Amino acid sequence: MNLRTVSLRRRVTVSAIAVLGIVLVGLVLIVDAMFMAQSVQDVETTLLDKSRNAQTLVKQQRVRGAELVNRLEGRGVQARLVMPDGTVHGHLPADEVTNKVTRDLPDGSTITLYVESSVITVAQARLRRLLLLVGFGSLAVTAVALVWVVRRALAPLDAMTTLARSIARGDRGHRLNPERTDNELGRTAAAFDDMLDSLEGSEERTKRFVADAAHELRTPIAGVQAVAEALMQTGSAEDRERLNLLLVRESRRAGRLVDDLLALARIDAGLELHREKVDLLALAEAEVGRTRLLAPDFDIATEGTPAYVSGDPQRLAQVLANLADNARQATGPSGRVRVRVSTVGSYAWLVVSDDGPGVPPDERDRIFDRLVRLDEARDHRSGGSGLGLPIARGVVRAHGGELSCVDSDGPGAAFQVRIPLAD
Repeated sequence: MNLRTVSLRRRVTVSAIAVLGIVLVGLVLIVDAMFMAQSVQDVETTLLDKSRNAQTLVKQQRVRGAELVNRLEGRGVQARLVMPDGTVHGHLPADEVTNKVTRDLPDGSTITLYVESSVITVAQARLRRLLLLVGFGSLAVTAVALVWVVRRALAPLDAMTTLARSIARGDRGHRLNPERTDNELGRTAAAFDDMLDSLEGSEERTKRFVADAAHELRTPIAGVQAVAEALMQTGSAEDRERLNLLLVRESRRAGRLVDDLLALARIDAGLELHREKVDLLALAEAEVGRTRLLAPDFDIATEGTPAYVSGDPQRLAQVLANLADNARQATGPSGRVRVRVSTVGSYAWLVVSDDGPGVPPDERDRIFDRLVRLDEARDHRSGGSGLGLPIARGVVRAHGGELSCVDSDGPGAAFQVRIPLAD
């Protein structure tokens, strides 16, 4: 995604001024048209009033000739009176006439009243100049005000920029903490804070995981180093054989931890799956067979019906192996483990349950954290790295499913795998 970066402040200011300019131009045109229509209507009304006034003056006051013309003219109105004997008072219009009214008077004369177009045109030109002057002045004042208003309105974005730069320099822990999240900037600030929480949490988990992994690796490496030094100094064949066995055990433990770390790294980077149609019941039966080879007297069995999923058989077998080994270590040699496979709706369900001490409810999420052990001494004796369950959950999630620790039907723990069925 390539974000188009432009000056938001300039864009908002220019857009607002452009919109205001268009509105003002439209307003000038509308006012001009309305002024013209109203002026023509007012002129028409004035001419009609003056024509009626002329009839009244002639009939009641006996006003005649030039005196009548003088009393009718004014306020842009001009008059032309033609007497019965042909005498003409007044003059012809020098310009185009906007409105004209002609009336016959009681004394037989004819009066023509008119208004030249220049009268309205001059008034309209003044109005246009006034509107343009006010419009440009308003635009100038608005532009200055917008610069200040937009800068103030976009101040939260500057705060986000400052915070992001301070965090990039290593100043962790600060947040925007918006007062309201029901508007655009509030939602953006809340999302920004959530992103920082996630990033800093991930960074903290990564640091803790690296520190824990280094601590875990230091123990077997120190053991290998100590055994190797003792091996160089001993001369007894019996001691050398015992030290060789210790050296092999510690090296295997370190190798297993490194393999688990690499598996987690692959899961974090995006696990590559070689998918095919896999029967979980067949995988479970194969895992039971493997466990019986390792511990012939251990009570482990499968039950259920075939359930076909689209997945990587080796990765899913790794999940079953981790769950079965955890259950066997939790119950001890005299324990009992059952692997049950079923289908519910569009999902395949696989449950590995045991009769061991179980997992406390408040620890059922924590056991999926990396390098977490509920029984440190037992896991160290068995060579456990504390990464089996996180790896198993990562593999299941890569298949679009979920692995969780659930309530068992009896004593002990139960781990439930849910994966979508194959089409």
